[in-house]
Amino acid sequence: MALVEIYSGDFCPYCVRAKSLLNKKGVAFTEYNVKRDMQHQADMLERSGGARTIPQIFIDGKHVGGCDDLYALDGRNELDALLK
Repeated sequence: MALVEIYSGDFCPYCVRAKSLLNKKGVAFTEYNVKRDMQHQADMLERSGGARTIPQIFIDGKHVGGCDDLYALDGRNELDALLK
């Protein structure tokens, strides 16, 4: 199974939605809360090329973007292949 990482924050509906899709697919993921730990925020900014919105999602180290990007991959039937 792929290594999935999600940078998120408290009370973020997009984060909840992205995590819900991953949970629905039975995918384990590592979550980093950027609101509670500023180092996670700095890591997210560096890894994502400066993206400041949350969530920011990485699959096997590849930046796939945010919630809408994750759902777009799923809508194009490309997400499952990345998650294997």
